[in-house]
Amino acid sequence: MATTMFQSITFKVLGIGFLALLMLIPLVQVQSLIAERNGMREQAIWSIAASWGGKQQIGGPVLAVPKLVRVQTNNGWTTQASTEIVLADRLDIRGTLVPETRSYGIYDAPVYTAALKLSGSFLASDITALASPDTTYQWDRAELRLPVSDVRGIRRIAALRVAGNNFNFGPSEIGVGSSSAIAVALDPSKFDGEQIPFDIDVTLAGTQSLELMPLARRTEVSLSAPWPDPSFFGAFLPAERRVDAKTFEAHWQVLDLNRSFGQHWQQDAQHNVDISGAAFGVALYQPVSVYQQNERAGKYGVLFVALTFVAFFLFEVLKKLRVHPVQYLLVGIALSTFYVVLLALSEQIGFALAYLAASVAVVLIIGSYAAAVLRARRAGLTLGATLALVYALLYGLIVSEQYSLMMGALALLAIVATLMYLTRKIDWYTAMPSPASP
Repeated sequence: MATTMFQSITFKVLGIGFLALLMLIPLVQVQSLIAERNGMREQAIWSIAASWGGKQQIGGPVLAVPKLVRVQTNNGWTTQASTEIVLADRLDIRGTLVPETRSYGIYDAPVYTAALKLSGSFLASDITALASPDTTYQWDRAELRLPVSDVRGIRRIAALRVAGNNFNFGPSEIGVGSSSAIAVALDPSKFDGEQIPFDIDVTLAGTQSLELMPLARRTEVSLSAPWPDPSFFGAFLPAERRVDAKTFEAHWQVLDLNRSFGQHWQQDAQHNVDISGAAFGVALYQPVSVYQQNERAGKYGVLFVALTFVAFFLFEVLKKLRVHPVQYLLVGIALSTFYVVLLALSEQIGFALAYLAASVAVVLIIGSYAAAVLRARRAGLTLGATLALVYALLYGLIVSEQYSLMMGALALLAIVATLMYLTRKIDWYTAMPSPASP
């Protein structure tokens, strides 16, 4: 007897495919929920940074000399006020970061306290070279400015020592380039010698990352911290670095030839230099955050639903049973619920334990349901074991940052090959049974 359209295996396959695609709706909602929770985490990190100190960016001291420039215009000669910024000849920064984790509600972020020692020198020749017949330099109003992006994070700052003299920093309304700064009044014309040495000790608190700016002809930076996962970033990577299971050490060396700005420039409303573009540093990296892991897991959601539906369908075909579309839909909803449970638990107990708990719960639920629907305990155990294997594979894809794509591609190829092998002898024209006659 010819089968009707509703009894045909083709319609059954199309219906299952439609149900699998229908599961995109809850999976997309889960991804939106992950993004929302991640946004709340970013807000929590901002709150921590607001009270502790943000992502810090610090450079070496620079000399800021106010000047009056005589300029000819269409209406005759006029005088314009601006500031000449002069960089040091040599800058050496040595620092140690003491990291810790601060919490805000259920969220946390890595913070640090950096003990930095800045030393170096200005060349007297760089200062005297500024002389110009049309420019009047106001040396009595000169300042030595230290750029610090978030001055709230300054925990302690020692007196600035310049050529054996001590000076105390104070707040400054004018920064260096686009960076805020602290400053001290200093007349460089009062110092003798070819070099004007300086040194200062700073204790700086910040959140997640520390950046340094190469504000000298030759800049050398050495940083170390008891943190196993540093992320070096910025315009320059370390010339030397050592990272082990507990600590890292890094050393940078930057010349003025490597920067996009020179040793001095004019700073005013019309002229400025973006010194932050040359910044480099280190971030206290946290490998694959909870939300990144949840997002990765969600990307394989449709594949999980499809594979589970295929497994149900194979049992249906091989055991000559009939499974209603509503039963497929309930299984798909259970699989989608896994991601919500995973997200909720991972925020409280960590991703690994949350993944174990959520996957065990879903495997037990679907395995028990399959045993009842397929009317065979062995079929339920087999399907549950298959689902557990798939979840184990997914966990490997999530925790493997660099090889997840390769592992996923090979696993997908193996799954397709296995399905083709298991169904190689099925006659799809006669595989689906007709419903029993009343």
